[in-house]
Amino acid sequence: MAHRIYGMSVASVYVHYVAKAEKKGRTQAEVDEVICWLTGHSPASLAKELADKTTFEDFFARAPSLNPARSAITGTICGVRIEAIEDPLMREIRYMDKLVDELAKGRPMAKILRA
Repeated sequence: MAHRIYGMSVASVYVHYVAKAEKKGRTQAEVDEVICWLTGHSPASLAKELADKTTFEDFFARAPSLNPARSAITGTICGVRIEAIEDPLMREIRYMDKLVDELAKGRPMAKILRA
């Protein structure tokens, strides 16, 4: 079953990620850092994907190098346990949601990036 979010642009959700983080005293640069950590994008390639209004499906399909440590991201997001999500693309999207959520909750960057 294809989810509607797959066809949405990452840029359309990114603005909400940044707003959520900034509301809690974090920065757009920190949002970019966690997304780049997850996907292997550089700040420049992330900016290009956002400017091109790339869909979530294409964004993750073209991610330079999905971080192998992302499997350490556990917990719930939107009431669903991340590790129980079977759809691979939805799991990647929820990993990104969880990283931004942890950022907004004030978690130290080293812990967010599973360092």
